[in-house]
Amino acid sequence: MSESRSTSLAAEPAAAPATGTSGSAEILLELVDDSGVTIGTAEKLWAHQEPGHLHRAFSVFLFDQQGRLLLQRRALGKYHSPGVWSNTCCGHPYPDEAPFVAAARRTAEELGAAPSLLCAAGTVRYDLPDEASGLIEREWNHLFVGLMTDELRPDPEEVEDTRFVTARELKELQAEKPFSVWFTTVFEAALPGIREIAGRDW
Repeated sequence: MSESRSTSLAAEPAAAPATGTSGSAEILLELVDDSGVTIGTAEKLWAHQEPGHLHRAFSVFLFDQQGRLLLQRRALGKYHSPGVWSNTCCGHPYPDEAPFVAAARRTAEELGAAPSLLCAAGTVRYDLPDEASGLIEREWNHLFVGLMTDELRPDPEEVEDTRFVTARELKELQAEKPFSVWFTTVFEAALPGIREIAGRDW
């Protein structure tokens, strides 16, 4: 592990991006072991480059009052998986930031609206190469499900489009459009929690 790219958590400020020597923001995330225990930090892009480094992440699935899932199409300018459909929100906690806090924060930042309900729905570990970008998703992912009742005001730098879909409409969209490489894995892992929130139709 390169010392210039990874440091101990004790040396990093909590819940904030660091600033690199070039003056640009350097986003740090938590590296974890195979049990999900934090072992250090790494720069975000570096952690996603081959061979990949296991790190903490989160995925959010929010539903409206009719039981429809809120999807987002990722902005075309994003370096990772641009222009594809995915779950409501996903991302990485800052070092020392609780996954629940990160999930709520990032949902509000991307969609301009906060969840009215957010519940933990377990974790899932995966190693998924993304052939389109050449990056790899090697993540210990904390899953959250809940409700969205506020009006959406998406950040165009993060979100190209949004859509509420039923279970049937989701299958139809998956057959027609590209989705993020991680979507099916996190969706299936979150299904027990999804069904508690949105019903057995899912």
